[in-house]
Amino acid sequence: MKKSLTLAASAAALVTLSVGAYAAANWYPYKIEVWEKAFDMASKRHMMEYTPLEKASQKWKICVSFPHMKDDYWLAVDYGAIDEAKRMGVEMQVLEAGGYTELNKQLSQIENCVAGGAQAVIIGAISFDGMNNLVGQLADKKIPVIDVINGMSSDKLSAKSLVSFGEMGGKAGEYLVKLHPKGGTPAKVAWFPGPAGAGWVEAGNTGFTAAVKEGAIEVVDTKYGDTGKEAQLALLEDALTAHPDINYIVGTAVTAEAAMQLVRDRGLEDQVKILSYYFTPGVFEGIKRGRILAAPTDSAVIQARVAVDQAVRILEGKEYEKHVGPELYVIDKANVETFDRNSSLAPDGFKPEFSVE
Repeated sequence: MKKSLTLAASAAALVTLSVGAYAAANWYPYKIEVWEKAFDMASKRHMMEYTPLEKASQKWKICVSFPHMKDDYWLAVDYGAIDEAKRMGVEMQVLEAGGYTELNKQLSQIENCVAGGAQAVIIGAISFDGMNNLVGQLADKKIPVIDVINGMSSDKLSAKSLVSFGEMGGKAGEYLVKLHPKGGTPAKVAWFPGPAGAGWVEAGNTGFTAAVKEGAIEVVDTKYGDTGKEAQLALLEDALTAHPDINYIVGTAVTAEAAMQLVRDRGLEDQVKILSYYFTPGVFEGIKRGRILAAPTDSAVIQARVAVDQAVRILEGKEYEKHVGPELYVIDKANVETFDRNSSLAPDGFKPEFSVE
């Protein structure tokens, strides 16, 4: 464990503030996992208390690229990146490609951002493999690339700030298994992992399907699609029409949010229960109201903050952890009022921001 990243203070000293009153200076130290073999998701991990630099030594120019800003998950990531850039005193440009079908647009946006003077790039990738040529080109130019949230397969990356979405999917599956252990009548599940080809989706699908095999659960339909609300709603309608006897809808946060209204409109609230395999404000409200059972959180705000700190440390030639991610846990009615919301959600009223000067 590197001294520059540690602090002796206990995690219990972290102050949990209301979402609207959150102060960036209070986010650390934060308990994270460190992969002992960087970029190997199966590697052993150890826990540490992460403390970022207090300030950057100069006004570095950082480019951040996201797949889209269609949902509140990426709003939380945007907030984490923007707020950390302000705290550290660096310049930042945030780009969003418009959706998971827009790989070429994401690539060209990043190229243009680098041509405009970006000294480091943080990427929430549309494609697990599709960014690799660009990452290699940037590495050749000595421009560090940090992989945030979604995952990329390139070995030319400088760092990763992300969790295992396989484990996120696994935690959703394990939650179902506890409700329907082997030996009982199988529960019928429609599963909506997200856009095909995205690294986080393929991992989430692998984790979920492996987990549910341990219980009395039958996945009767799997539907991939973009995480726009209209796209997910169309998939949900198709699934409910084809399988009117399903017991659970499990999928992306957008799926869960869209399913709440659809299930209610069709009078299926007693029959069909809903789970998400990641966390957003809409899922948060759904859990509070008893309309969504549960969701694991990957502390998306923290992932973004750490990615900014990694970028600055690399630019300044300082020690850094190469592969880290917050510890995962599940939120349901038992802890929905007490968990640290500031690690997972943007503050109330936060609107997308695209630059820090």
